[in-house]
Amino acid sequence: MDATIASILALDGLTNGAIYALLALATVLVFAVTRVIFIPQGEFVAFGALTLALLQTGQVPGTVWFLLVLAAAVVLQDLATGLRHRQPLGRLAVQAGRTLAYPVAVSALTWWVAPMQLPLLAQAALTVALVTPFGALLYRLAYESLADATVLVLLIVSVGVHFALLGLGLFFFGAEGFRNPSFWDARFSLGALTLSGQTVIIFAASLALIGSLWLFFEKSLTGKALRATAVNRLGARLMGISSSSAGRLSFTMAAFIGALSGLLIGPTTTVFYDSGFLIGLKGFVAAVFAGLASYPLAMVGALGVGLLEAFGSFWSSPYKEVIVFSAILPILLWRSLRDPHGEEY
Repeated sequence: MDATIASILALDGLTNGAIYALLALATVLVFAVTRVIFIPQGEFVAFGALTLALLQTGQVPGTVWFLLVLAAAVVLQDLATGLRHRQPLGRLAVQAGRTLAYPVAVSALTWWVAPMQLPLLAQAALTVALVTPFGALLYRLAYESLADATVLVLLIVSVGVHFALLGLGLFFFGAEGFRNPSFWDARFSLGALTLSGQTVIIFAASLALIGSLWLFFEKSLTGKALRATAVNRLGARLMGISSSSAGRLSFTMAAFIGALSGLLIGPTTTVFYDSGFLIGLKGFVAAVFAGLASYPLAMVGALGVGLLEAFGSFWSSPYKEVIVFSAILPILLWRSLRDPHGEEY
C-alpha cells in the first residue's frame, strides 16, 4: 500500500464515517433520553433511500401506506387506553385527529405529486417529511407504555420492532435494490484524490447537522429540557418536563437523522429493504465507543469505524464486516473495566 492508495481509502473511510457519525449521535440521543438501545435506527436510513428511489420513478412509495398504518395503529391504541380509563369521547376524538392530521396530509400530498416527478431536492424534502413522523409514532406504539421498564426489556422490544420493520419494509418496498442519483455531479481534484460532489455534500450536511444539534442542545429551552431528561428523568418530571414528550421528540429527531442519512448514502451504494441494519449497527458500534453518553466521542468513534472498514476492505474484503464488528469486543472490555457498575433493578 502506497500513500496514494492510503489517502483514497482514508477519504472513503471518512465519508462513510460521517454517515455513521449521524447515526451514532441519534443512537446516543435516544438512549440518553429514553434508555432505549434503538436497534431499528438503520431502518430509517433504508426507508429514506427507498422512498426517494420510488419517487424518482414516479410511483407512490410504500412509505405512504406504512405511515398511515402506523398512525391508525396508534389511534386504536390510544382509543383502547382511553376507553379503559373512561376518558370523554370528545377528548379521544380530538386526540385521534391530532395523531392523524399530519400523516394523512403528507400522504395525500405525496399521492398527488408523486406522478409529477418533481426536482430531486423537492423529492428529498418530501422523503424527509414522510419518514420523520415514524419516530414519534413508533415511540407511542411500542415504547411509551414501557418508559419505566428496565433497559433489558426495552432492548428486547427494540429487537422485536427491528424484525417487524424489516418484514414490513419487504412488504411495502419489495426485495429490489435501488441506487439514487447524486445531488451534485461535480468533481474536484486534490492531488491524487478526486472528490465527488456527493462526498462534499455528505461532509457539509453532516457538519451542518452536528452544528445544529449543538446549538439546539446548548441554546434552546427544548434542547435543555431534553438534556435534563437525559441526566435525571425523575428530576426532570419534578420540574414539569414531560418524559413522554421528551421521548417523542428524541425519536422524531432520530427518524429525521436516519432519513437524512438515507438520502446522503443512497447515491453511493445500492440500498435494499434490509440494508439499514448493517449501516445502523456500525453507528451503534461508534455509540458504544462513546459509552452511549458522549456526543463528541460518538463522532470520533464513527470516523474510526469508517476508517477501519475502508482499510479492512483493502486488506481482506470478505471479512471487512467481521473486522469492524470485532472491534466492539475490546471496546466493551475497556468500558467494563473503566466504568464498573452494579446491576440495574
